[in-house]
Amino acid sequence: MTSTDFLFAFQKIIALSQTGLSYNPPTYDRERYENIRDISFQMLAKISDVTVAQIIQLFPEDHGYVTPKVDIRAVIFRNNEELLMVQEKMDDNKWTVPGGWADVGYTPFQVAEKETWEETGLEVKAKRLLAVFDKSRHDHPHQPWYVYKFFILCEVSGGELLQQTTETSEASWIKFADVSNLSLSRYRVTLSQLEMIFKFAADPNLPAYCD
Repeated sequence: MTSTDFLFAFQKIIALSQTGLSYNPPTYDRERYENIRDISFQMLAKISDVTVAQIIQLFPEDHGYVTPKVDIRAVIFRNNEELLMVQEKMDDNKWTVPGGWADVGYTPFQVAEKETWEETGLEVKAKRLLAVFDKSRHDHPHQPWYVYKFFILCEVSGGELLQQTTETSEASWIKFADVSNLSLSRYRVTLSQLEMIFKFAADPNLPAYCD
């Protein structure tokens, strides 16, 4: 079993055990679901060289049916030749497009607008959904969560581009031809995803992509 296969199995086991616990099972079934969950934490700790306590912190106790986490990314073109990108302080100043985890109480479009403002100082208006990627099907480093990634086209409506924020160390308009030379924050975006997104600059009428 490859590390990718193991991670996928771990994600499935955690989801099944948590979902089972969410339906108020009888005492013995509850104990079994909890044991399955704890064993999976121990197995992941063994192969990832971190403690069980650290892994548990990544999975705050949740209630209800387990669903994928949602990552929202804002796509802002300039003159159909450049893409707005930022350097993430949390990932050694590697490059990505603005975005982050979806927030409760915000629509996907609102999250794209909010994250862009927080990371670049620009006010934008979300226009359309370009793509939904299943993170497990793309060349991202392994993470314990199962994630869907929404890429949303936005247009600048105001504000001023900031070179640094609390989350980013730089924001810049990058020519499409230069993106392949950047050190990308691959937890957030991959080169193949960006190459797919660039097609929308050349042809805005392309239908949205979904894995």
